[in-house]
Parts: sequence; C-alpha cells; structure tokens
Amino acid sequence: MSPRLRALWLHRACNMIVRRLGMRVSASGSLPASGLIVSNHLSYLDILFFSSLMPCIFVSKSEVLSWPLFGILARCGGTIFVERGRGSVLDSVSKKIGAALEEGVLVVLFPEGTSTDGSSVLGFFPALFEAAVRRETPVFPAAVAYEIPGGREIDLCYYADITFGPHLLTALGLRGIHAHLAFSGIASHYGDRKAAARGSRDEVIALREKLALEISS
Repeated sequence: MSPRLRALWLHRACNMIVRRLGMRVSASGSLPASGLIVSNHLSYLDILFFSSLMPCIFVSKSEVLSWPLFGILARCGGTIFVERGRGSVLDSVSKKIGAALEEGVLVVLFPEGTSTDGSSVLGFFPALFEAAVRRETPVFPAAVAYEIPGGREIDLCYYADITFGPHLLTALGLRGIHAHLAFSGIASHYGDRKAAARGSRDEVIALREKLALEISS
C-alpha cells in the first residue's frame, strides 16, 4: 500500500476513534495538504488528533510498535520509525521522509524527539529536517494543547518515566478531552537544517503560547 493510501486509512481510523471515545478536536489556521508539519509533542494522543483532521503519516520512535492499539495504527498507517540512539539510521529515515514528501503526502514530525509535560518546547533535532531542506519542501509549524474539564493538560502528557499502560487507562477515564491544534498556514523554506530547526521551533512556541491564551480566556 502506498504512503498516500496508508495516510488516508489512518485518517479514517483516527477520526472514528476520536468520535467513539467522545473526544473533541478543533483547529485554527489553514491546514496544509502536503509538505512537512512540525509540532510540539505532548502525548501519543497527538497522533490521533492530527490524523483525525487530515490524511498524514508520522515519524515516530520504534517503541510505539509494541504498544496496544497505537502499534497497529502506526504499522498500518505508514509511520516512519526512528530507533533511538542509532544515528546511523537517520539517513535511511531521511530517505523515507523524502519519498513520502515527493509523493505529495503530508508528513507530521515532532522534532523535540520525545513527548513532554508541556512546560516548554524542547530544542528541535536538525537532522530530522534534512529531507525537507534537500527537496525545498515547505515546512508548516503547528502546535497542540489540551483542555480537560476539571482537569489539567499535564494529566494527558506522556513524559519522563511514565508507563504507557497505566497512562492510557487514565487517559481513557478522562471525560471531555478537547484537543486544540493551531496551524500557522504559512509555508517556510529553509536553506539548511539548523536554520529549519531554529526557525520552526520559534514559530511552534508562538503558536503554543497563542493556544494557551485562547484556552485560558
């Protein structure tokens, strides 16, 4: 199955899951149809919400393959896997990202390299931008934030040494989860990957701060 068809399958599957679980997702800004989306990363749930909005594929750590449900979604949805601690595989990952971009498939990348507690946006790994820079592919910044009635965003964040199974059960027990996604809608082109990492991170931080203000108001 081609990356485009896998992206479409994942979109339909995630859209169904979000609706069945009674979750909400809202988006502001223009959603790109192709190119590279870069965003902050709070939880494995980010994948559900991004994909529920549009057909896309993801770049993710290989550990996801062993997770219930998300492993199946990742495998069938055309996810490009990165093995942590193996710098030698980055060239292969870059080629796979490039092949998807050349096919016109939207690729979502979380360049922090891990999910966080949301208190800050970590530095972006420049190597992950290689495929977009080489092909002069547009880079679109995005940001995600969560709103939970009577709860806190950090309750959904998957970070540090939190164990997947118990965290997933806790997340499924929360009611009224509302994911807010913001897209700048502005395509940026970069001459080198370090500039891409710095520039896109600045834009993601700005979008993240905008979401925080909107949710708190």
